[in-house]
Amino acid sequence: MPRHPRGFDVDQALAHLQRRDRRLAGWIGRIGPLEAPAGWRRPFDPVDALARAILFQQLSGKAASTIVGRVEAAIGSRRLHADTLARIDDAGLRACGVSGNKALALRDLARREQAGEIPSTRQMAWMHHEAIVEALVPVRGIGRWTVEMMLMFRLGRPDILPVDDLGIRKGAQRVDGSDTMPTPRELQARGERWGPYRTWASLYLWRIADFAEAGGARTNRSQD
Repeated sequence: MPRHPRGFDVDQALAHLQRRDRRLAGWIGRIGPLEAPAGWRRPFDPVDALARAILFQQLSGKAASTIVGRVEAAIGSRRLHADTLARIDDAGLRACGVSGNKALALRDLARREQAGEIPSTRQMAWMHHEAIVEALVPVRGIGRWTVEMMLMFRLGRPDILPVDDLGIRKGAQRVDGSDTMPTPRELQARGERWGPYRTWASLYLWRIADFAEAGGARTNRSQD
């Protein structure tokens, strides 16, 4: 049985999507119910999550995990924040495998944390998702896609559609049987019918894109 996040009715979401989009409904019937993503609506630390997102960008999971482990060892903490990152200089970050651009991004994140510019999870609970995007994208190295992933997979926001994501665009192309992927603007318009459950539609579009990949491999998502 799928895990149902507290306060979110999965059955209601699926019924809405199937009612509003006949083509997507066929795929939902074929795939069946999806489980809530791991980490959905569990407590997390936004600053630490953003720091890790910066370190993981454009790297394989294994390579990024190795670099993160080195940084954690160098600062003597598994908590990546302004106070702990201050324990290591830029040369030390480079020795851990952190690029110059990522080091600058971590310093900018730390500076903004100290200035009170990074909202807490308590504050985010009362913020519209676009307000969260606006608050976080000024951080160097953090783009809209990274924030949307946080909104979906950590905050459990039910109505997020990352229109720049390659996998989601490929999924939408397959649903519609089109020769070309929709543009982000076209996908935004296409997704209006899925609201207020566009997050759940996105989960299905990623899975549908998997069907288009040889061997069922996950389509690469866009990176900031």
